[in-house]
Amino acid sequence: MKARQKKLYKTPEAGVLRVAYKDDATALNGERREIFAGKGRRNNQITSLIFRYLKAKGIDSHFIEEISETEQLVQEVEIIPLEVVVRNVLAGSLAKRLGKSEGELIEQPIVEFYYKEDALNDPFINDDHVLFLEVATNREVEILKQEAKRINAALTELFKKAGVTLVDFKVEFGRTKDGSILLSDEISPDTCRLWDVETNEKLDKDVFRRNIGNLITVYDEILARLEEVVRNV
Repeated sequence: MKARQKKLYKTPEAGVLRVAYKDDATALNGERREIFAGKGRRNNQITSLIFRYLKAKGIDSHFIEEISETEQLVQEVEIIPLEVVVRNVLAGSLAKRLGKSEGELIEQPIVEFYYKEDALNDPFINDDHVLFLEVATNREVEILKQEAKRINAALTELFKKAGVTLVDFKVEFGRTKDGSILLSDEISPDTCRLWDVETNEKLDKDVFRRNIGNLITVYDEILARLEEVVRNV
């Protein structure tokens, strides 16, 4: 079982949950785990900033408000057991799968689905698998793809202003009580692959996965750059 990097708590208000970000960092499908003091605070602040930015761009999420350095309130949803990955540049598992070198630009962003199942290590699946597993309908699959591309466009613009290439990222979605699809979970250097525009220096959890840098220093850099961009918008 993977170590979870957030905890969810009920609140006195129906349909509202409190999310507490932890200091855990995991890699290799949970096989490697370390604690970094302050990581939860940074992920909470980055995610809150990004969700507020997306809201201003007309993209809703389950995010309600940031209530402390490590906590936020969110709308309760039924999480769809899919990781929706958008890729703009060849890297990671896609580069290995296709036998290509990292760094090649993808002209049309690629949207992929991964089945959220710990026992199977979250395997890559296609649209037909999604329908076979009955985790989403045809209509929902199209919504997930469309929303992922909208999010990609907005985030690419945001990170470009911060001098960062959005290589790829993972998002999750949930169903509200009325059946609407809503962006959920988090968006942070834990869930994005981010490279400096000029140097291609890695500014995400790859520094932990690959033992090539200091995770906290990198997350501080992303937070500072995003705060600077948002202040000047």
